[in-house]
Amino acid sequence: MENMNAYISSLGHFVPQKRVSNDELSKTLDTNDEWIRSHTGIGNRHIASEEETTAYMGYQAAKEALNKRGLTAEDIDMILVATVTPDYHEMPSTACLIQDMLGNKSCAAVDIKAACTGFVYGLEMGKGLINNGTCSRILVIGTERLSRVLDWTNRNNCILFGDGAGAAVLEVNDDETRGVINSLLRAEGSGAGALSHPKGGTKDPFKEGDVVGKDHYLFMDGRRVYEFAVRANTVILKDLMEKNNLSVDDIDWIVPHQANRRIIEAAAKRDKIPIDKFYLNMEEFANTSGASIPLALSDMEEKGLLKRGQKILTVGFGAGLTYGGNYIIW
Repeated sequence: MENMNAYISSLGHFVPQKRVSNDELSKTLDTNDEWIRSHTGIGNRHIASEEETTAYMGYQAAKEALNKRGLTAEDIDMILVATVTPDYHEMPSTACLIQDMLGNKSCAAVDIKAACTGFVYGLEMGKGLINNGTCSRILVIGTERLSRVLDWTNRNNCILFGDGAGAAVLEVNDDETRGVINSLLRAEGSGAGALSHPKGGTKDPFKEGDVVGKDHYLFMDGRRVYEFAVRANTVILKDLMEKNNLSVDDIDWIVPHQANRRIIEAAAKRDKIPIDKFYLNMEEFANTSGASIPLALSDMEEKGLLKRGQKILTVGFGAGLTYGGNYIIW
């Protein structure tokens, strides 16, 4: 396996058919389209139906990626799934559910719990497994059903999120000039309380007679997360460019976690990077956590924006608090 590198050979994505606009949210919340757009850049979000589980959406995205590459499920050696909204509480993994849906009988399957940075972590993990000869092809999937963990009366949080999935086939490539070149993976556990799902773990388990309350839903300290996100974006982009001896002019695309346009604009200003270098699609899909970067990449491919040889940086940031980025030559 010497002189090998891992590259993304195919992409796929899936979003639920139900599309909810800001105007529709304003019918039940004290907000409006102008406020949401001006503060977040979000205009719509897609909401999963009863049948569109986290595993189902990941399966659909993975199936599209496999079909585009002309592969079957049995061609895959491992499935890595980035999600914080699994079908089941802790076990079985969503990756195992997707493996079964695809019809693969024995490949490795595991979930990655790094929230919005999960796909970034997954690409580097997959690269390592390919480069050391453990696997030849890996499905790296981000899939989230955030609509099920939101308090839909909390206008500060529920306007930000949506459901969806993105998938990438990562495989061996003997061309060292392209692929996932390197990554930065980091975390600040001291900030764990800023973004969490408080109730349901072994620290504070569900008890008989519990009434659904605020602790059952996603909690976010908006100001603290915003400040972390701007700093994380700024640091990761700066460090990735320095690590790879890249200038701003060398970069074709930056694909960030699609959380909030203001976060991206603030980081771009600090790093002196033109905002048009960033691919943004949160206007249509909102924040889909671990799904947002692969969904954005697949969206870009569908629009013909990804070209061989382009230099691409990804950057993720989220609960944990986790953050990181990948340097990819397409």
